[in-house]
Amino acid sequence: MKFSLVIPCYNEAANLPLLLDRCKKVTRCPDIEVILVDNGSTDDSPQVLQNLLPQYPGCRSVRVEKNQGYGFGILSGLKAAKGEILGWTHADMQTDPQDALRGLDLFEQHGLNIFVKGRRYGRPLTDVVFTIGMSVFETMLLSKPMWDINAQPTMFSRAFFEKWQDPPYDFSLDLYAYYQAHRKRLTTYRFSVLFGERAHGVSRWNVNWAAKQKFIRRTLDFSLQLRKSLKT
Repeated sequence: MKFSLVIPCYNEAANLPLLLDRCKKVTRCPDIEVILVDNGSTDDSPQVLQNLLPQYPGCRSVRVEKNQGYGFGILSGLKAAKGEILGWTHADMQTDPQDALRGLDLFEQHGLNIFVKGRRYGRPLTDVVFTIGMSVFETMLLSKPMWDINAQPTMFSRAFFEKWQDPPYDFSLDLYAYYQAHRKRLTTYRFSVLFGERAHGVSRWNVNWAAKQKFIRRTLDFSLQLRKSLKT
């Protein structure tokens, strides 16, 4: 298997038909699989996946019985993946799973020993300002260029993934993977991806400033842990 794309899905039943239709175009390429992680959903996601997945060769699902965080769902999918190249993206259709095919082209050009992320455009100004602020803070704190940390897709080799130690179970997983790529001296390649509107539902963290403040606190706590690990 060449590439495994992991997509964590929490209560995304309404989005799954559209998501799978997009994924069908990804899995038309040989040696590519898409793993939809039902991350402890409490809506109709399990039944929707059971009904639809037989129509989409190359797509399969992993079930997490109890939601333990965004990162935990992704890690569950990565552990089940078979690809030599691994990656993840979101289920809400704000980024297109087909973007990962452009990321694969970079591995074809530069080999496996790289780290690949999208770079978002088309976002509201307030979100752009928020991202710039977080990027500047993380760059100064960790002394590494950490820009648009939560952009998707995120892609890397299996060998890189197998060296991870104690990755976080929440949204800090994006920061962890990006930072580890810097520590391992992997060259990071970025490419522009359109960040659109959610097809259905609402964001779990970007719904209001209270949710953003909670996200910031958790990210800062983990960032300080990374900083402390550098000193020790």
